[in-house]
Amino acid sequence: MKFKMIYSFLKADIDLIEKELKQAIDSRSPLLNEASLHLVEAGGKRIRPVFVLLSAKFGRYDIHSIKNVAVALELIHSASLVHDDVIDDADLRRGRPTIKSQWDNRTAMYTGDYIFARSLEYMTKIQNEDAHKILSNAIVELTVGEIEQIKDKYRFDQDLKDYLRRIKRKTALLIAVSCQLGAISAGAPPHIHKKLYRFGYNVGMSFQITDDILDFTASEEELGKPAGSDLLQGNITLPVLFAMQEPWLKEKIIRVDETADQEYLTSVIEDIKRCGAIEQSHELSSRYLKKALKELEGLPKNGANKTLRDIANFIGRRKF
Repeated sequence: MKFKMIYSFLKADIDLIEKELKQAIDSRSPLLNEASLHLVEAGGKRIRPVFVLLSAKFGRYDIHSIKNVAVALELIHSASLVHDDVIDDADLRRGRPTIKSQWDNRTAMYTGDYIFARSLEYMTKIQNEDAHKILSNAIVELTVGEIEQIKDKYRFDQDLKDYLRRIKRKTALLIAVSCQLGAISAGAPPHIHKKLYRFGYNVGMSFQITDDILDFTASEEELGKPAGSDLLQGNITLPVLFAMQEPWLKEKIIRVDETADQEYLTSVIEDIKRCGAIEQSHELSSRYLKKALKELEGLPKNGANKTLRDIANFIGRRKF
């Protein structure tokens, strides 16, 4: 089953959010318009808006109010991707040229800033002080996570705690607050939105670990970028940390830098796939997934609960 089929009953509301995203990035600057639209039209899974909508089903669901939260969170995510691509010097994103490669670094950075500013404008439409505090904290943590990723590039002596803290800030928190803010914007009580936060956090951790596994196991066509890109860019992910428990393989991995040729990188990737690191990574991802599913047991048994469970299970077994 394709991911979008799981939440196909939300299609009309997702289409409304897609339309709103394009309106949100509309600018008097033709260059900003073109660059922002280039990113939004690249699509993506729209995981954060989907989690906002499903979580709002645990309260008073009103798409015309909830859409503002969904748009804001997707724009924050999009802005972070633009900045990521500059930092990583990435030429491809979802199989399309990145803004920095299509234009240049300065255009990309200002486009990311513009998209981020527009996200905050959308959040002002939500009249809830707690929601603003939750989102502000998430943005701070996201920024710290990005800085930590820069600091940790090619730092092969980092440990599991470093990695987990980084993906919490980089990915899991924004998914967690997507769930929480969706529920808050629909007036769900605290015990509901706190459970949804914990669900989103654990799903987010599992999602990022799976992403890091796929960087080694999926094809370039599936990834929309060359396999092993994370390692080549100096991002030390979970499979690499587990692989480096083998002394001979650690010696091989730490010789990877931005100048590594494709033949050497391919050899390292194959060794990582054969040494058991992928299986160990899947095991940790599954543990987070089980925690997420446990949180759903304490929530009302409605259609949204089932769909959240289906999405979590899809994330756990996805191949790209």
